[in-house]
Amino acid sequence: LRSETAEIADWETKSGVYAGFRRDIAAAEDEALKQIPRKKRADVRKGIKAAEAGVIVSHADADIDTVYRLYAESVRNLGTPVFPKKLLVEIARVFGSDVEFSAVVKDGVPLAGLVTFFHGDTALPYYGGASPAARAAHAYDYLYWSLMRRAVERGARVFDFGRSKVGTGAYDYKKWWGFEPTPLEYQYFLVKADAVPDVNPNNPKYAVFVSAWKKLPLAVSTRLGPFLARQLG
Repeated sequence: LRSETAEIADWETKSGVYAGFRRDIAAAEDEALKQIPRKKRADVRKGIKAAEAGVIVSHADADIDTVYRLYAESVRNLGTPVFPKKLLVEIARVFGSDVEFSAVVKDGVPLAGLVTFFHGDTALPYYGGASPAARAAHAYDYLYWSLMRRAVERGARVFDFGRSKVGTGAYDYKKWWGFEPTPLEYQYFLVKADAVPDVNPNNPKYAVFVSAWKKLPLAVSTRLGPFLARQLG
């Protein structure tokens, strides 16, 4: 179980490892920009300027293949196996208009992609990935900014930036956007194990595997990833 407070007294609890990031989205664009700290706001403005110049284009109806390929490349670069593409196909079928696939494209080349869920008054960007070229183009910054504006248009008032592990780049990135972390409590009921398994790329036990996985050709990691992801799950 994952929540902001421990729910069951006699389950094993891990605290201070992950944090969640949520905040209200200002309806007015200028007010929404003010919510972003100065340094990150400058990056967002660069992304907006590029988009207005026609260099970067956001597609609210980006195809699943494009988003999956970007996500698969991103997790490969982190040394993590990717889930099968059919998961996104099934998500699109089940959630319909409550899920959006978006991408940022420069000169016809996809740079960053995102899968976002909409629930009630909340927008939840969930699966995101990008190529190394995305950084110079501020593609991620524009991708999230444009999503916030579309979310407001859809009637959403809360942006749920998801959870991140404390001390990671993703954790810092969300703080740079002005989101305050909320510590999460993870609780486990152990059936046969004596301790909670530490299955994550930061575990030194997986260092050799992670290093080798990062070097695989994308076609190979995408083919093998779904099989390994099932075993790790």
